[in-house]
Amino acid sequence: MTESRSDATAPAPKLCPLRFGAACYCASRTNSFTESPGKTAVLLLAHGTPENPDQIPEYLSYVTGGRSLPPAAIEEISHRYSLIGFSPLSCWTRRQADQLSQSLQMSVFVGMRNWRPFIADAVMAIAEQGFEHLIAICLAPQNSRTSVGLYRRAVLGDVHLPFTLDFVEEWHDQPLLIKAFAEKLRAGHAQARAESRQSLPVIFTAHSVPERTIAAGDPYETQSKETAALVAKKAGLSATDWTFAFQSQGMSGGPWIGPTVEETIRELKSRGHSGMFIQPIGFLCDHVEVLYDIDIFFKEFAEREGMRLWRAESLNGSELLTKALAAIVRARLRT
Repeated sequence: MTESRSDATAPAPKLCPLRFGAACYCASRTNSFTESPGKTAVLLLAHGTPENPDQIPEYLSYVTGGRSLPPAAIEEISHRYSLIGFSPLSCWTRRQADQLSQSLQMSVFVGMRNWRPFIADAVMAIAEQGFEHLIAICLAPQNSRTSVGLYRRAVLGDVHLPFTLDFVEEWHDQPLLIKAFAEKLRAGHAQARAESRQSLPVIFTAHSVPERTIAAGDPYETQSKETAALVAKKAGLSATDWTFAFQSQGMSGGPWIGPTVEETIRELKSRGHSGMFIQPIGFLCDHVEVLYDIDIFFKEFAEREGMRLWRAESLNGSELLTKALAAIVRARLRT
């Protein structure tokens, strides 16, 4: 994995949140593979996350494009981060980049849209190191102009790129990705059923987007549900074993797509269920939408409804996820 120079000067946490010790990617800024024999590099793109609560106002300014948020909104988001302690999104992204570089024997860069290392800095580092071709993969498998579209714009920037760009628009149905989700689902669902001693319906979730986005022809909703259906089939679920909900609806920009997880929990309760199992298929690793929205907010909501909630383990450093990313890159190299 190769990182931008600006990231190398970022403050390092004292302890590795992923328990990698001296091998911590964030603290040591060292990687197991740093030299590339070819002229093609890979860039993994993710949302980014602040490293501590003091950075949240600055982080939110990037998320909103400079638009100010009410103090109450900033306070609420800071509170959510304080409850989970730390969002490991950047750490898991670095981990995946390192694993991918080992698998491919290629240089793999990391670029974040809303935090360090910023996408622009990663692109600059790629150019400075003389790469002639770049394969960019957004770590959001379902394509939406609200996510993938913004990542693409950030990579392209406002200047001419000195290398050719192959931007992966979508990979929501990649077989190894589906297998990775299905394995986490089978393992977690079996354990939850053993604990609850009852059948548990599965709720697949993905991040919501504004309704106007879908009305404009965005494929995100269709692709999210297709991923869920493929994972359900791979895991051996019948059509009556699962449902779908969109989570983490925003508070601005008009109505957002649903149904919400809260509505779905109440619907399952009305059918006589006393528990459910959540499988996020729109997220590849633990971060605030998983660690707070699901593990804290939805779990507490379910408890108030007299129900119990379990969820699948996130893919995080999954070797199958690495293989899925490697397969995408190798397919692009052959074309």
